[in-house]
Order: sequence, then structure tokens, then C-alpha cells
Amino acid sequence: MANIKFYKQGEMPLELHKVRVVQKLHLVPINRRLEAIEEAGFNTFRLNTKDVFLDMLTDSGVNAMSDNQVAAMFQADDAYAGSQSFFRLQKAVEDVLGKKFLLPVHQGRAAENVICRTFVKKGSVIPTNYHFTTTLAHVMENGGVIEELYHDRALVLHSDHPFKGNMDIDKLEACIQKHGAENIPFVRMEASTNLIGGQPFSIRNMMDVRGVCDKYGIMLVLDASLLGENAYLVMKREEAWKENSMADILKMMTNLADLVYFSARKLSSSRGGGICTNRRDLYMKMEALIPLFEGFLTYGGISVREIEAMAVGLYETLDETMISQSPSFIKYMVDTLDKAGVPVITPAGVLGAHIDAGTFCAHIPQCEYPAGALAAALYLVSGVRAMERGTVSSIRDENGNDVLADAELLRLAIPRRVFTLSQINYAIDRILWLYDNREMIGGLRFTYEPPVLRFFMGGLEATSDWPERLVAKFRKDFGDSL
Repeated sequence: MANIKFYKQGEMPLELHKVRVVQKLHLVPINRRLEAIEEAGFNTFRLNTKDVFLDMLTDSGVNAMSDNQVAAMFQADDAYAGSQSFFRLQKAVEDVLGKKFLLPVHQGRAAENVICRTFVKKGSVIPTNYHFTTTLAHVMENGGVIEELYHDRALVLHSDHPFKGNMDIDKLEACIQKHGAENIPFVRMEASTNLIGGQPFSIRNMMDVRGVCDKYGIMLVLDASLLGENAYLVMKREEAWKENSMADILKMMTNLADLVYFSARKLSSSRGGGICTNRRDLYMKMEALIPLFEGFLTYGGISVREIEAMAVGLYETLDETMISQSPSFIKYMVDTLDKAGVPVITPAGVLGAHIDAGTFCAHIPQCEYPAGALAAALYLVSGVRAMERGTVSSIRDENGNDVLADAELLRLAIPRRVFTLSQINYAIDRILWLYDNREMIGGLRFTYEPPVLRFFMGGLEATSDWPERLVAKFRKDFGDSL
């Protein structure tokens, strides 16, 4: 974003785009919101969007496309094999990410499936700066385990540390010594660490990780789904890179990795994904899995129209004005809530604003899912759909007990170019009211629990009548207001 100072308005982000297509939103009455969250099993994933006002569930597949992306979709080549759309995407990947071999997949978790089926086997250990839910599921599905190697400051939720997504180099060395390099098919870096507040890593840290990988002959894999925002924060926070362009920073990070994969639903404001590398041997190991699980090698399960939009979106990732919009809105929301005393993850990261639900709802035991309860409560009082990132998003151990999350977070995703500042301020206002009435929020318990990735479709219920009491207090304070 441009460095713009206001005369009397104080500091706030300024949109450097204009709205040309709009979609009507619905703010239903609170009584209907109570019915809707009960019907959804207190799981915001299961809400119908006709009952949702501001959809802050995720930034995946919901970023606003640019006019150039939409225009590009009309030139799509519908050929099953050898599509020109694919070759335009392949060139964009090489130009922006510096990788010449590309395997298209329908989204990021499909890339994880192909990578894990190829490289992970029973007994494999995957060191990472922090896991993502689908990454963990795919590693475990293929017989491996994840080793979390975040540094100690990563879980100090309220701090000014600029790179909480860094991997602890001493822990990485110790992990390799313990398990043996032969049992570690790759080290994984995620840009940026989704489950601990969208926190970035520094280029210096990635260089150090690369050095350890080279020392032991281990492949380095980069999850680049939020690479653009990570690069933007590197530009703003890492002294050695403040004078460099987005293009320089992106290429530096991808050049350090042997294998890069991404969800285009995040990276390029389109739908799809990809795996890319400059190593032909790695490409050839994975190639046969694309026709088996995804589609032919020149469409990979993606609509060719989305492939065209993806190519344009990758080039737009080089535009600091475009990529900075979401982090700027996130920072505004985090800073405003922080000044008001609401416990939030600081410094502001990427993807969304993250509320420390463990502190916000300190009266709710972790076994009653405080982040999930806060998500339900916020929806009730605002119509804002946020996402639980805590123990509901975790797993159970071999004895059926919850593996308690390292942090109980409520994520309010802020996709690129989707919300206005007045909508952000509305969400802030309702969060402030809820914080003042936080003792009224109660716990949840599962009524239906899928065996894998339970947070998507699991059903819960309130442990008491707290939702009805919260609605009554809202109506007392706001009257007939929605």
C-alpha cells in the first residue's frame, strides 16, 4: 500500500482499487442466527451462506479476481491435452517462481497427496516450522509423522517478534541426529504458518534451513500458498531485504527450495494448485500420479479458465500494491482490537486477524473447545463467520483423547480486495461487545465426529443454554438492531 497520511482521520489503510462488480449480502436477525448455528452443529463450516453476513471463514478460493484475470478466462483453450492455457501458466510459474517443471493439481491438498504418496513411507519423519491440518493428514495417511520445530517465541502469542514462523535450527539438527537423515525424505517450510496466526519466516532463516538440508543431503519443500504475503512482510520487516522488489524476494525463497507447491486459491486469487521444481528427477517421480489422481498433465483437474486466471494472478503477485491490501487490513483490525484490550496475535500476520480464544474465553476448559465456542458466539452476535483454529482442528490420540492444540485461536480471514473498511469496523464493534460479555460464552461438545479432518463437517452442541442467554443479552443491549 502507498504511504498515505491523512489530515484528520488518523491512520487507516486506503484501498488502491475500485469496486466494479458487487454481490448482495444478507444480515439475518439474531433469532435466525441462533437457529442457523444450531442447525449447523455449532460448526461455522456447516452454515449456509444465506445466513452469513461477512464470510471470514477463509481466504482460500474467495479472493476477489482482478479485471485482467476475468478477461484472461475468455481466452482459455479447452483442449484436453496440450492446452495453450497450460503453457501460459507454465511460463508464469517459471517467470514468477523460477521453476520450469510444473505439475498442475486441483488445489493445495492435492499437491500434498502427490508429494506424500511419492516421498513419505512408514517411519518417515517430516520436520516443519508448523504443520497444516491437511499436511498432517497426508503425512499420517502414508505412515509418517510430523516434527514441529518452531522456536520458543512462536507461541508467545502477544509479542513484537517479526518472524514467528521461523524454524529452530538447533531443533532441526537435533531432529536429524535423532531420526537419521535417511528417514527424513524432506524438510517442509510453510509460508506463512497458518495455524499459529499466519506468521511469516525470514529469508535468513530459510537460508539456514537450506544449509542444514545441504549438510545432510535432505530435500527442502516449500508450501508457497501464502508466499506473496510472506514476501511482503519480509520486505517490511527484514532489514537486508527492505530495498528489494517483490520479484527478488519471491525468487530468493523459491530458489532455496527443491520443490515448491501451492494452492492457487490463495497464491493467485484463482482456483487450482501446482507442484513445481527445477529437478527433473523429482518431476519424473511424481508425474504418473497426476493422470491417476488429478487429470491430464496439461490441466490437472483444473478448469482451463481458472488456469488462465492463475497465470495472470501469479504475475499480479509481483505487484506490491495488490499483495499488500490484505496484510494492511489485517494490521488495522489487529491493532484496533489490541488497543481496545482484546487478546489478539501480534504482530499482525497474514491470512487474517487471529483472536487468542484461550485468553478471551479463559473460563472455558480446553476440552470444551473455547475457540469453537467463540466462533459460534461471534456468529450469533454479528453474522460474521470466522474459523476455529484450536483443538477442534486437532486430532485424537490412539486412546481417543483430544490432542490439545498449542494455541486456541479464532481466525477472521480477510481475503484480498473483498471487504470494505466499514465492514471491518462492524466486525471489530461486535467483537468488542462480545469481549465485554465474554463470561456468558460456554463450552461445546462433539455430537458427530468424522475420523479425519473433523473440523470440516463435525457436529457439536452447547454444554448449557449459554447461546440463548447470550442472545437475550444482545437483544437487551441492541433492541431490534441486527
